[in-house]
Amino acid sequence: MLEITQVDKFFGGFQALKQIDLKVTTGEFRGLIGPNGSGKTTIFNAISGVYQASTGQIKFLGEEITRFTPDRICHAGITRSFQIPRPFKEMTVVENVMVGSLFGKGRKASGKEDAESEARRWLEFVGLKVSENTMPGSLTAGNLRRLELARALATHPKLLLADEIMSGLNQEEIAQASQVLKKIREEMKITIIWVEHIMSAMMNLVDRLTVLDYGQVIAEGTPGEISQNPKVIEAYLGEEETASHA
Repeated sequence: MLEITQVDKFFGGFQALKQIDLKVTTGEFRGLIGPNGSGKTTIFNAISGVYQASTGQIKFLGEEITRFTPDRICHAGITRSFQIPRPFKEMTVVENVMVGSLFGKGRKASGKEDAESEARRWLEFVGLKVSENTMPGSLTAGNLRRLELARALATHPKLLLADEIMSGLNQEEIAQASQVLKKIREEMKITIIWVEHIMSAMMNLVDRLTVLDYGQVIAEGTPGEISQNPKVIEAYLGEEETASHA
């Protein structure tokens, strides 16, 4: 489904991504991990068109999308959530999701009532109950992340890029978010690439993991394989283990 080949990304003299190769198959649930600053969100930005890769190639469903704009990438079938939720603050929660319904890849809503009805279905799917006039500013951190997911899903994607959707959540909210991800994968058959720091949640959900360090892929494998990989333990898991004992 997604094939990234020899991708570099430079910001001036700083190289954020170094010769990235990544293949994700249709229906896969792939985890993407690494220390802060390792390039995880930069990969998402390159895939989704926020930044263009400096060199290399990105293909989606056989079509090269390396130089596509974000709207073309969305219409091709790729959507994303952001590490820091970015709702349209002057729109209601329902209107935020309506944007995805009206401008995404899937069938276009025939009017306001149709778009609103679809938006409410997506909000229900992610477990977010709101009134007609609820504004994003009144939502908790967990519910803002549900809003991000609902708005992304309303575009009818084939590939979801989920960027730290559990950051700042408590244990109950993490469990709820895990169930939503399972529903997205199992009921909607959407391929998922997930960046997350909460390893316990990720290890129970993903099929495979790709590990980054200093902008490079240092390991790939199943959760069991990755948890035993010395390079990963040194670069990432060891760092988390040290933090947990601090």
